[in-house]
Amino acid sequence: MGFQLPHSNKQKVKPFIGSENDDTNGSVDVAGYASWLVKHPCALNSFDSMMKEAKGKKVVVFLDYDGTLSPIVENPDKAFMSTDMRAAVREVAKYFPTSIISGRSRDKVKEFVQLSNVYYAGSHGMDIMAPPRPRAAKPCGCDIKGIEGAFQPAKLFLPAIQEISLELEDKIREIQGARIEDNRFCISVHYRQVPPEDHEILKEIVKSLVENRPEFRVTEGKMVLEVRPSIDWNKGDALNYLLDTLGLSSAKDVVPLYIGDDRTDEDAFKVIAARREGFPIIVSSTPRDTKAWYSLRDPSQVLAFLLRLAKWRKSEIPFFK
Repeated sequence: MGFQLPHSNKQKVKPFIGSENDDTNGSVDVAGYASWLVKHPCALNSFDSMMKEAKGKKVVVFLDYDGTLSPIVENPDKAFMSTDMRAAVREVAKYFPTSIISGRSRDKVKEFVQLSNVYYAGSHGMDIMAPPRPRAAKPCGCDIKGIEGAFQPAKLFLPAIQEISLELEDKIREIQGARIEDNRFCISVHYRQVPPEDHEILKEIVKSLVENRPEFRVTEGKMVLEVRPSIDWNKGDALNYLLDTLGLSSAKDVVPLYIGDDRTDEDAFKVIAARREGFPIIVSSTPRDTKAWYSLRDPSQVLAFLLRLAKWRKSEIPFFK
């Protein structure tokens, strides 16, 4: 049954060091993090036991972008992924159906990733497009259903989103360091470079534009406010949609693996937790409340994990022939 809706990377960038809504807050609680790791063990250290559980099953990979495949940086336009990370994602996608689910616009995240063998879901899953693939994708053994065009459950909201974006540009013009990013189906207002004394002023401006528009809501991320349509759709729904597109929504031998660092990734973690099978992995260098079962400290550990995952699959392929 079909699913139903309810550039160059060599440029040096300056990593963003902790502040409001960021994980680190400028310091690291070593003892607290060690204790947290007991409940959310490192996926690298747990790799062998995880793959023992996945052996003989269909692993499907889902990845966030910012803070997962690329570092969090002061200028969101310069959140480039490394050539090594791109090569690792490309390699993983050779062996597993792989999707990038980001809060960025689909076009923007595709421009960053620059790969043609992955699915792209932008605007927190409100804009999904799959790459062209053959009917049978080997060696993953998945039955790929072709997608005609993009899946956009919030398409009717586009005119109102554009109207709000224009209003925001006018109202925050005088706030130093405030940046608006058009992510098509959501508007991101970045304040990493805004003076701390202006944070609350900016938040009030953004919230005031939405308070009389019940069809929209404001959510907060890492030094970013996002204006999004108030529809029942999130990254967890995008995960389910993509599994259905792959013909795997009702399969009992599917193991979804999701790696992400943002609050919005928790919706995907919840979906995997509800399935009682899969690998929800949070990227964090400090203790956080999360539904994820495993953790990775930063994008460098994500890179190491992806390389190991591809190597494991290559070693397993002879057993599936």
